[in-house]
Amino acid sequence: MTIPLSRTQLALFFILLCPVNIIGLWWAVGSPLVMDPNSICRKTKRLAGKQAELCQNQPEIVHEVAKGAKLGVRECQYQFRFRRWNCTSQNKYFGKILQQDIRETAFVYAITAAGVTHTVTQACSMGELLQCGCEATRSRAPPRPASSSSSTTTSGEGVKWEWGGCGDDVEFGYEKSKQFMDAKRKKGKSDIRTLIDLHNNEAGRLAVRNYMRTECKCHGLSGSCTIRTCWKKMPHFREVGDRLLERFNGASKVMGGNDGKTLVPVGQNIKPPDKQDLIYSAESPDFCSPNRKTGSLGTRGRMCNSTAMDVSGCDLLCCERGYRDETVVFEENCLCRFHWCCVVQCKKCSVRKELSLCH
Repeated sequence: MTIPLSRTQLALFFILLCPVNIIGLWWAVGSPLVMDPNSICRKTKRLAGKQAELCQNQPEIVHEVAKGAKLGVRECQYQFRFRRWNCTSQNKYFGKILQQDIRETAFVYAITAAGVTHTVTQACSMGELLQCGCEATRSRAPPRPASSSSSTTTSGEGVKWEWGGCGDDVEFGYEKSKQFMDAKRKKGKSDIRTLIDLHNNEAGRLAVRNYMRTECKCHGLSGSCTIRTCWKKMPHFREVGDRLLERFNGASKVMGGNDGKTLVPVGQNIKPPDKQDLIYSAESPDFCSPNRKTGSLGTRGRMCNSTAMDVSGCDLLCCERGYRDETVVFEENCLCRFHWCCVVQCKKCSVRKELSLCH
């Protein structure tokens, strides 16, 4: 059954979709569009080309794309939980963020593209998609993982190496992410925003594809390692988020080149960004006060850390407005015991917690 959209959700949806902005569509948090591919494809009549083709012929992949976007939402909110802009996407302010070429938007595009790559690839490995499966390894050279004292990773003379198990087919996830995320962004078009979006999408995908790890398992009598079976696995998504946050902190400001088809770094003696770097062209607002034009919600009432000196500290998060301390009392489960079989019973304990809130 399709859940009807509220007027607020419909407004958010159309704000984010214009101009045709697939990132905005997936980030319409709380909307059934995000989780129901049938609703996505039915309601988004403006989708065309490869996006429309996926909707019509491979709705199960669209479902995984939507799950990947949700994964990106959660990771963004985790990575930015202590910052002035905390990756909120529950109101129309978020649409204003997407309309700017700031570094926060760069992270949004990258983490969304990475989430889609990761989720589609994982669905392949789990056998949830008919179009793909485990990675084909017949043409790959034998693995040479680093030696270890572990019985499952011991290497040495005479050990036979072979690929096996179920490796993650990251190339399939990479291609589907590119097919859907880049569909409306044509390369070579004289549009700085298009070039920036395409670059950040690719940086997100590479944060998954370029950091595949090799896992191995030893086989042999009495714990020996006469043969080793290895396969490729994706990095954990938290690792992807951590890496993209590092790229966010070191993002490069760029401007359009004279030919209108390239991007060049702003400033002298600055190294051009590589494919894994995040890029932007406009400075971010300070996000201290509410501002509908910039999409800032402000930081009034946000929890801060009164002893921290980093971005989570009250001085920075509260924009030097000061803060107040409050004591809150809440209940949580405690003294939990397992009873055979199979119930866990807990008592309720009152917990007092001191909070610091921005003025």
